[in-house]
Parts: sequence; C-alpha cells; structure tokens
Amino acid sequence: TSPLAAQWLTLPTPGIPRTLDGEPDMSAPVPRTAEGRPDLTGLWIPVGASGDLFEPAKVREWARAQMTERERRFFEDKPLFQCLPSGPSYLIVEEMRRIIQHPSMIAILYDDLAYQQIFMDGRELEPDPLPTWMGYSVARWDGDTLVVESNGYNDKTWLHRRGLGHTEQLRITERYHRSDFGHMELEITYEDPGTFDSPLQAVIAMSLVADDELLETVCNEASEGRSHWGGEIAEAEEVVVEVAPEILSRYVGTYSGYWSSRPITAEFMLEDGELILRREPRYLGPGSTEAAIYRLLPLSDRKSTRLNSSHSS
Repeated sequence: TSPLAAQWLTLPTPGIPRTLDGEPDMSAPVPRTAEGRPDLTGLWIPVGASGDLFEPAKVREWARAQMTERERRFFEDKPLFQCLPSGPSYLIVEEMRRIIQHPSMIAILYDDLAYQQIFMDGRELEPDPLPTWMGYSVARWDGDTLVVESNGYNDKTWLHRRGLGHTEQLRITERYHRSDFGHMELEITYEDPGTFDSPLQAVIAMSLVADDELLETVCNEASEGRSHWGGEIAEAEEVVVEVAPEILSRYVGTYSGYWSSRPITAEFMLEDGELILRREPRYLGPGSTEAAIYRLLPLSDRKSTRLNSSHSS
C-alpha cells in the first residue's frame, strides 16, 4: 500500500520490471543507459546508515560541544526548522529524492525544492569557490561506480540530524553503486581538517521507491512555524506536572504509520508512572533497523515533551 502522502495512487511506475503478481521486481538486473553505464534514474530513499561519521569521539572538541548545545535546545537551529536548505545532510536524511541522469549532468531533486546539480562534462572543482548551501559537484565513472566530488559549502549546515557542524573546508566524495534494480549503496567520505583530524565515512543503504511520486514540501507554508518550538531540556524538566496514571493510560497502545515514506511503529507504554515511547525503526543513523526508546515528560494532561533516548534491537 502507498502512504497517504502519495499522488497518483493507482498509477504504477511505468517501464520497470515486475514479478508475476505485478509487484516491482527489486532484484532485477541493473538498468543501463545507451552508453552502457548503470542508470541511476529513479526515486530513492535511504534506509540504513553506518560509519564513523556518527561517532562524536571522532570530531574536534568545538564540534562536540556544539552538538551538545544543539541537543540541549531541542535542535531549534537546524536549517530545516529555519526553512533553509539542509546542504550535505541531504545525503543521509531519510527523505525521498529523485535522481535524473543525463550523460553530461545528473540532478538530484528533493521534496523541499532544493536540488544538487552534478556536472559530468569533465570540469574540475574550483579550489576556492563562493560558499553556498548546496556546494558544487562534479562526477566521473569508475567502472560501474559513479564518483561525485563536492566542495564550496558554507558553514551554516549540518552533516547529520544530531547537529554535527563543519567548516568551509569541507570536501565530500560520494560513490554510488547500484547492485540491482531496487538497491544502491552510497559510500561517503568527509574531509574537513577544521572539524575532524582524519576523513570520516558513512555508508548509506538506499532503496528504490516504486509506484509513488515526489511531492513538494514548502516549509514557509506552515501557519505557525516555530512558534511552539523553543526552550531547553532543563526548562522542560522544571515544568513537568503530575498527571494521574488513569489519564496517562489513555495514551498506551501501538500505532502504525509513515515517517518520510517509511513505515514506522510507535508503542506507548506506562512504566512506573511515566510514559515511554518505543519507536521502530529509529531515525536514520547507525543501526537504523533498531528501535529508539524515549521518556516522555508531561507538561500538562494534554501536552508532553520527549527527553533522552536509548536504543534496543
């Protein structure tokens, strides 16, 4: 079934291989262009991530302190929450993106109307370009692997959702390898001597999204925006109120739905008078097939805030 956010709900993606029962054949061979290159065209979504990019110990002290401060303030300065482009963090965020491939250029389109243009015409990156939100990208083929090199990012974006920043020295190398029709691996190397002592890596598993479409998300259309977003974790703990167990018990249950086009399950439990949320899978990151467990702090009998998390298999 398709999530409610989909459009053309009954229109199957044309021109793709299918099994006898009409389902997309994700194990079919890799499609190729007229030039014999792997064709990466399609709608893709990250479904898993690993690598030392997610290890705070690998980054410089200023970056760790910045991540701690951002978490303390509920990540309110995240570019996405400010209706600004997410820059290099688009690579690993669990959102759909459409890849459009042409011999001289590849374009990657995102639902918030941001895009990455990747030049395939033989040009090289400039050594000191004007910093931008999405940077500058060139690419070449290494056998069946597309190698993309990017630089020229401003220092206003994050590398992942936990708030890891970077400097304008950031340089990124992406290696895309499509293993079959429905699966692709993205290996990313991050070089930034101002943020880490040696290059860091992330490996992203990606799946093709068939029988669906990419719909726009316009951040500035939000009627109230960030009016309810603010404060600090310590402030939230100070205003916690006592809520009767019989009221908390009304929230207990298991709920299923979609987050960024991925099916999720949210289980609310009552333990020792506190509401506990178990979300599976957790947000994209290392071990993203695991569940995340959060303690919910009641601010009233109708409102709560989420605090700290742990992970379980």
